[in-house]
Amino acid sequence: MVAYSGEARSKFLEAIKKVKNGGIKEEVEQLIEEANTSLNLAHNSQTKLLAKEAEGEEIDLGFIFVHGRDHLMITILLKDILEFLMDIYKS
Repeated sequence: MVAYSGEARSKFLEAIKKVKNGGIKEEVEQLIEEANTSLNLAHNSQTKLLAKEAEGEEIDLGFIFVHGRDHLMITILLKDILEFLMDIYKS
């Protein structure tokens, strides 16, 4: 979860920089697509753990899980901000 979220975050930040600097639309879209793929993998990792716990399996939630969850939530917020910024720069 941490690695996938971190990868998505890096791609979203790179896309934001390209949008800000008037980057080529196709390059920005490619970065966003790659970031979304990693973000989905991170989200799926979290969902698998939640499903196991919902099925009654005892899940030991350590610091790495909490850290991964933080990464995931921040990356989802960054995605939302990127979409908002893209609308602004298109105007």
